[in-house]
Amino acid sequence: MTIDSLYNNIDKNNFYIGRISQVYRDNSVAQVENLSLLAHRKMVDEFLIPNTINYLVVIESVKGVFLGEVFQTKVPSSENLHDSINHGKTETVFPEINIDIIGLMSYCDKKFVLPEFLTVGITDKVFLANKNVIQIYLNSIEVNGLLENKLSPFATYLNMNEEEVSLSPSTLFNHHLLVVGATNSGKSTSALSILDKMITEKKKVLIIDPTGEYYNSFSLQEVRKLSLGIDTTISPGKVSMQQWTMLFETNSNTQSAVLSEAIRSLRYQQKNGQTIFLKKDGENIAQMQQQLASVTRADTDFDISLLPEQIAAESVSEPNRGANYAYDTFKANANSYLVQKVTYQLGNTNFLKFFSHNQQMNNLLDEIDSFVHTPNSSLYINTSSLGATEGIGGMIIDLICNFVILQDNILPFVFFIDEVHRYTRSQYSENEFHNGLTFIAREGRKKGIFLFLTTQNPQDVSPVLLGQVGTLLVHRLTHNDEIRAIQNHLDDYSIKHIKKLNQGECILTSVNLLHNVFIHVKKSKRKQNNETPIL
Repeated sequence: MTIDSLYNNIDKNNFYIGRISQVYRDNSVAQVENLSLLAHRKMVDEFLIPNTINYLVVIESVKGVFLGEVFQTKVPSSENLHDSINHGKTETVFPEINIDIIGLMSYCDKKFVLPEFLTVGITDKVFLANKNVIQIYLNSIEVNGLLENKLSPFATYLNMNEEEVSLSPSTLFNHHLLVVGATNSGKSTSALSILDKMITEKKKVLIIDPTGEYYNSFSLQEVRKLSLGIDTTISPGKVSMQQWTMLFETNSNTQSAVLSEAIRSLRYQQKNGQTIFLKKDGENIAQMQQQLASVTRADTDFDISLLPEQIAAESVSEPNRGANYAYDTFKANANSYLVQKVTYQLGNTNFLKFFSHNQQMNNLLDEIDSFVHTPNSSLYINTSSLGATEGIGGMIIDLICNFVILQDNILPFVFFIDEVHRYTRSQYSENEFHNGLTFIAREGRKKGIFLFLTTQNPQDVSPVLLGQVGTLLVHRLTHNDEIRAIQNHLDDYSIKHIKKLNQGECILTSVNLLHNVFIHVKKSKRKQNNETPIL
């Protein structure tokens, strides 16, 4: 496409402002013919304000038509400048504009693409972008090249005449999507707006909601809803030992070993139909070990309510003389902290209901298995009744991640997790992160599992997980440490404006986009339980 075809309604010379005078690796400089060309003006339905920054220009070159964004406008500071302006001789003032080259359209193309190593040349002509150029730019914003139907518009561009943002699902999700923002910055509203478009257009979504704010957002005809501990359970035998240690936050090798031994003892009791804990004090050592050795991999179930008593019963040792176990006060004192943690966790009645064998309630893993193999279905899981700020949140996410990644022939879906910082970091360790989500981020795309996460603080997300995310929706952040955590995804201009964003405004940055864009997300009409009370 030639530059003349871009200005077919109005002569392109009305948009001409100057020529390229300097070319650098990271930007170019254009010499404006005179100051009068930077005056704002209206032509038919085009309203141009070229004396500022952040507007688009096109450069006519032998390589094609380059698209650029003006990031600096200046005039030489001198006495002659002031005299010329005071006497109305603007034609004797020669401003300069600095241009960031963001796209290239060759003469045989109809869309802008990444310029790669190509750039403009000295004396190339520079023109202000008209509405036609802006529309072609917006149609070229996605660079993944996939032929896919776009989602309904969920936002408008802030500096593009309120044009609507309509992107394909792959652009948003094929490198995973993370929504970041401080409290009341519009983060949850943005998430719901995108979820609304996904579910309305029958895309598969698995929603994990730790607060219950999305429970009334979708109808039962659109989404199957589960509430853990209320109408949905899981058999304790489906949980691995590593996940039990995560759940009860064992903070030493000794506690992990004791917990493992206690669970093995309860598995033995369950196998033999016993409803009480296994007493070891005073029992024959050889006989007890022989009995416990009969527990096989198939004997996985146990009564979790007996776990505190069983941990206390494990406080025995083998005496130097004698064939029976003896009560060990030292071990009892060491195990008491673990007993307290387990007892505290089991104090949540919904927790015990969740880890049960109730055949009248839904089974979590069976429901997820049905979801990943059913076309055009979505599943909502409410975890608020289990106290998601504790270790059980991370354990459930790990359990789901490990389960779905092992399934074969699953249908592609988006895995949405709200407030993901609740599930990533261990509450007993400042440096450890749960690894289920990281595993999905690395390997999930191969199976069609795409993450959609929200968080208030990107520092609470594993750096490994953050490194796998290719698309970010950044709302207002105020702390420098939080901004520093995502600075690799943004340019200098975007970083400086993060603190200035209003509610609902955000920066959309992605490896699938031609350029970072500033947008305002349109609030969905769906109900969301996140209203801030008025004092």
